[in-house]
Amino acid sequence: MPVIALGEYDIPAKDTVDKFHGNQMLFIGWDQHLLFCAPLAFPFPPTLPFGEIPKILNNPGCFGYHPDYAKIDWDTVTWLKSGKLFKPDFSKSLAENGLKHKDSLRFKTPGLNGIKGCAS
Repeated sequence: MPVIALGEYDIPAKDTVDKFHGNQMLFIGWDQHLLFCAPLAFPFPPTLPFGEIPKILNNPGCFGYHPDYAKIDWDTVTWLKSGKLFKPDFSKSLAENGLKHKDSLRFKTPGLNGIKGCAS
């Protein structure tokens, strides 16, 4: 059954960039690795070099505990920003790469498709 909103939605967002103490929220998901049910959220400073992201993601509290993570060849990874092909410059900051508050990134790792290829 469709839902129709009556009236105007006038509730201020509680997760605006000014609430993150100089950081911006970035969502990162790993395609074909459904062991992670949703993208992970990170409050990164806009000055963070993009090249630091793989190191941060290697943390056991992130994607690092997955057995495929150690096998990633970062030179072959395909990145998507909001569903569109994205070629980050690893030497430039998140801001210099055009990443903004609440942007969504996904990465694909060719040949690595989850535990025993089952996308988990």
